[in-house]
Amino acid sequence: MHEVSIIEDPAAAEASLDPLRRQILADLVEPGSASTIAARLGIPRQKVNYHLKVLEQHGLVELVAERPRGNFTERMLQATSAAYVISPGTLGRIQPDPSRAPDRLSARWLLALASRLVRDVGTLLTGAQQARRPVATFAIEGRIRFASAADRAAFTEELSAAVTELVAKHHTDKQPGTAGTGKLNRLIIALHPAVPEDPARPASTTHLHSAAPATAASSGTTTPEPPTTEPPTSEPPTDRPPGAAGSAAQHR
Repeated sequence: MHEVSIIEDPAAAEASLDPLRRQILADLVEPGSASTIAARLGIPRQKVNYHLKVLEQHGLVELVAERPRGNFTERMLQATSAAYVISPGTLGRIQPDPSRAPDRLSARWLLALASRLVRDVGTLLTGAQQARRPVATFAIEGRIRFASAADRAAFTEELSAAVTELVAKHHTDKQPGTAGTGKLNRLIIALHPAVPEDPARPASTTHLHSAAPATAASSGTTTPEPPTTEPPTSEPPTDRPPGAAGSAAQHR
């Protein structure tokens, strides 16, 4: 079973969104049969069988064992992944396109970038799973509190300058296929107001994740931020920060 898998087929996405099938998928993190699921959910076994066939048809569950039960053979099934992400690519031509009106201060453009990130990494992950090899990725996630809007603006300017310098230092203009030229990589850096977390969930920490070929991996943590009683800031009328200048991203 995979930790996370991408759903790229619209029909599979539709199948996974049925409320009962979602519940069945959640139960099948551990192997189970139509009989065990029916007993757990309190519904007829025939109904569970129907939904299991649909899920199996779309590759969301798989047969892991068979065992004799009286005059029939019980099929033990398990979800192919512990969690699923539906690729924005399932929307076809109506999926977000970050090449339209790029603007680094726009929340909608950030959403379009995130959509492409999910689609592209999902495609890479699917191919890597089939080839049984890792995908070379790197991610940092954390939280930061600014004392003022001016501090936030200063931070973004410094971050932009630092990233521009790093890209200039490590990027090569050599043509693909020539000696000393590796694969083209896409870099995305995002900053947005934190969404208040469910108080029942443990506080998050800063994580660094690196998935490079073979064994390269690194991680780090910081002290979790103490719970806050500050009310969430309401979203401004537009998707841009109040008073922000219309600065479009120069590099896509």
